[in-house]
Amino acid sequence: MRAPGLPPTGYALMINSQPVPVDNYQEDEDSTANQPSTWASAWKKIKTVWPYVWPRGHYIMQFRVLICIMLLVAGRVVNVFVPVLNKLIIDALTVTKSHDVEFPWQYILLSIGCKLMQGGGFGGLGFLTNFRSFLWIRVQQFTTKGIMVRLFAHLHGLSLQWHLNRKTGEVLRIMDRGTTSINSLLSYVVFNIFPTIADIAIAIVYFVTAFNPWFGVIIFCAMTLYLIATIYITEWRTKFRRDMNLKDNKMKQKAVDSLLNFETVKYYSNEEFEVERYDEAIKDYQVSEWKSVATLSLLNTAQNIIVNSGMLVGCLLCAWFVHQSKLTVGDYVLFTTYIMQLYTPLNFFGTYYRMIQQAFIDMENMIDLLEEKLEITDRDDSMKLAVSQGRVEFDQVSFYYNIEKPILSNVSFRVEPGQTLALVGPSGAGKSTIIRLLFRFYEVQEGSIKIDGQDITEVTQSSLRKAIGVVPQDTVLFNNKIMYNVRYGKIDSTDDEVYNAADAADIHARIQTFPEGYDTIVGERGLKLSGGEKQRVAIARTILKAPAVVLLDEATSALDTKTERNIQASLALVCQNRTTIIVAHRLSTIIHADQILVLQNGVIVERGSCAHVNKDLATQVSYFLVTRNRHEELLELGEAGVYHSMWTQQLKAQEEASNGEGGTSSSESYTEKMD
Repeated sequence: MRAPGLPPTGYALMINSQPVPVDNYQEDEDSTANQPSTWASAWKKIKTVWPYVWPRGHYIMQFRVLICIMLLVAGRVVNVFVPVLNKLIIDALTVTKSHDVEFPWQYILLSIGCKLMQGGGFGGLGFLTNFRSFLWIRVQQFTTKGIMVRLFAHLHGLSLQWHLNRKTGEVLRIMDRGTTSINSLLSYVVFNIFPTIADIAIAIVYFVTAFNPWFGVIIFCAMTLYLIATIYITEWRTKFRRDMNLKDNKMKQKAVDSLLNFETVKYYSNEEFEVERYDEAIKDYQVSEWKSVATLSLLNTAQNIIVNSGMLVGCLLCAWFVHQSKLTVGDYVLFTTYIMQLYTPLNFFGTYYRMIQQAFIDMENMIDLLEEKLEITDRDDSMKLAVSQGRVEFDQVSFYYNIEKPILSNVSFRVEPGQTLALVGPSGAGKSTIIRLLFRFYEVQEGSIKIDGQDITEVTQSSLRKAIGVVPQDTVLFNNKIMYNVRYGKIDSTDDEVYNAADAADIHARIQTFPEGYDTIVGERGLKLSGGEKQRVAIARTILKAPAVVLLDEATSALDTKTERNIQASLALVCQNRTTIIVAHRLSTIIHADQILVLQNGVIVERGSCAHVNKDLATQVSYFLVTRNRHEELLELGEAGVYHSMWTQQLKAQEEASNGEGGTSSSESYTEKMD
């Protein structure tokens, strides 16, 4: 039921879906019927991948390619001589009235030598094919590496918005299929399609000149009908292949999504529900797969009828000429041998055509990924960020994903070198967006963001992000050693520098208690470590980076009070003598800040700042008094103030928790926090 040369069933799962933007993915089953031919944009796809096919600048690799082509040409010559030598051997061994039996040892030696070069039969692949495959390994690896590296680099260059909307399982499959399809396309076209077409052309010319023009007509008609039927039926069944690919994506996406949310499934005891969803997805896939395989059987049947019809007519004509003594028995053997030798790759031609078409389908989503525009790019004249002090300034910054729903509106503030700015406000107020804008994950629609007077849009992204360190709320670690995760803050750091950073983050002693110490594998997303341990690793990573500006994005909001208090000391060390911006949920952790900004609906509604305090005076008064000046300034706005409301709610919640546990009162807790 499978055409010769068709890959194992597993390969069918590697066929990609129709091109659908990742951030607009919709599973429309009927849309597959309206897809254009895969050849419609073939030239565009070939131009995209051609730079990775011909190894420019790699002369040794180019030499390998040329040798492979020469071996390919030699194979075409050998294919002609094998049946001709068989004819000469048979004629030499045939007794006729004018011919005695000869011992054609020289023909036999040449025939076996050509067969050794050609291969086939019990000998497997011939020397020419094996040697060509050996040389082609490096070329194939060069092509695969080039396209994979470019695609991987391109994905890292895409915007945060794109990555937030991506489907990880689907993107990984696109990468896998796309790179595999390029190798398949190159192999089928260069080593299968071109040689097959060349063999057909050589056979027609040979039989017209050496036999009779009718033999050329028979071969030409059979080949033409075969190619037309193959192309027509294959194009017709493409919609079934696309539909199968779409269902395949859906099935795999459900599996990946379910496994990534393993803990959530366990929390709600929905294992059976997830299995049923996956079972339904497999059933849908298998319905489409049946249509694709059934139409493939129809194609194979049509090809078989055409091939054998041409063979029947040709053999009858050749036998008639032998009967009329116009051809010899050796000529009949030559014809049948040559036709069988020709029809074997021709029978594969249908498979090659389908594989090339599938390779184009596989490449569609990969091409779409490569053409995905980079929203954040460096200007041609961008300079490296020169950080001398660490002053951060937002000037009338406005930002939105959708113009009808602005995220930030006319936000302005300045953080002087070494100062700490705290951003507070209800969820969705735009606090984390300010952090992301400072990293230039997005471009602002209005206003500007400057560091030491330099607009961040006029400096390189790399230099900007190297100058900024961040401790996020949800620390995600690589599934690697602790040493690797800490060193990620500064790739070229020494072991001693890593130890010092971990010690400063108060986690070095803890790591030493692990059986494998710094070689401990932290697990997927760092799940083998506790929340506090992950945060300390993130802090150590930031200390190692030694940035001029530090961002704390609700770094302790997910931790318990005791762990939070312990980590605050480590965070204070990170922020010492550095410009710091803190996004805070617990207000008690930021009352020491030099500025406190309260955001609501993307607008700064309240400010608490010690900017009006004389610096000389500030150095003489107690730190507590300066703190009160900022914190109390916001509380004095009364119950109508957003900050006052948030502070009151948190005190009430803390009081209820303390009373429930028989702990200290809210005033005592407040004093402890201040201390």
